[in-house]
Amino acid sequence: MQRWRGLEDIPDDWGRSVVTIGSYDGVHRGHQLIIGRAVARARELGCPAVVVTFDPHPSEVVRPGSHPPLLAPHHRRAELMADLGVDAVLILPFTPEFSQLSPADFVVKVLVDKLHARAAVEGPNFRFGHRAAGTVDLLRELGRTYDYEVEVVDLYVRGTAGGGEPFSSTLARRLVAQGDVTGAMEVLGRPHRVEGVVVRGAQRGRELGYPTANLETLPHTAVPADGVYAGWLTALGETMPAAISVGTNPQFEGTERTVEAYVIDRVGLDLYGLHVAVDFLAYLRGQETFDSIEGLLERIASDVKRARELVEEHGTPKR
Repeated sequence: MQRWRGLEDIPDDWGRSVVTIGSYDGVHRGHQLIIGRAVARARELGCPAVVVTFDPHPSEVVRPGSHPPLLAPHHRRAELMADLGVDAVLILPFTPEFSQLSPADFVVKVLVDKLHARAAVEGPNFRFGHRAAGTVDLLRELGRTYDYEVEVVDLYVRGTAGGGEPFSSTLARRLVAQGDVTGAMEVLGRPHRVEGVVVRGAQRGRELGYPTANLETLPHTAVPADGVYAGWLTALGETMPAAISVGTNPQFEGTERTVEAYVIDRVGLDLYGLHVAVDFLAYLRGQETFDSIEGLLERIASDVKRARELVEEHGTPKR
């Protein structure tokens, strides 16, 4: 899959393509439906499928300080999109100047002049251009002028018949923030992932016999609510069962919020300085303090046992 950053990276001889545009944070099940349809239409037309997304998130440029917690960094989104069959991802630097483009200018500059769109596939709430003035109806109207078709795909609905909420990044972020990683997994179609470099912490886990990988998370990461979780840590090309702690470590009067993962049943694992991924399977309990170190150790042993059981029941996650 080709990856471009900015319009200037697109090859000069790029032909016609099927395009879908959006932030696509998380590449959740609703996104998967739209992207999957774009890929299918591209195959029908015999041309490549291109996803256009933005960096930073448009809200940060339009309303500084409002950057939402991110469900997945751009490299992770690209991996997920490649799995769906996407041929190229274009990341457009979202600058104040770019945000001023009218909907018509956006279409000409991106879809027409550079990507030579044969078709565009979007969700029903897609908006584009200055002040998000462009709608799917306007996109379709401009398509009649510039010779591309528009297909609108309805989003999945979460929940049982008769109700529910459309799958969205907003919903996934809310569930993650609440610690409902099981609900977030339903929306995302996979466990929620947090990435970062392993750094040295207070090393209390090592002293207690449960050494943890302390993650320095990527900026704007959507981190689950404080608590203890079952999940996995992926590093060195291997995905390993883990018990994960999120929070300030109140047992030792900590103040800094951290994400720490204990890799179950592994001895002598050295992860310092490595970029690792932690996937969250299930919430086990909230943060607690104990009257003694013995009480803490007893609870940690119980957490590890339960995490091991849950991971074994679930099996290794896909990517």
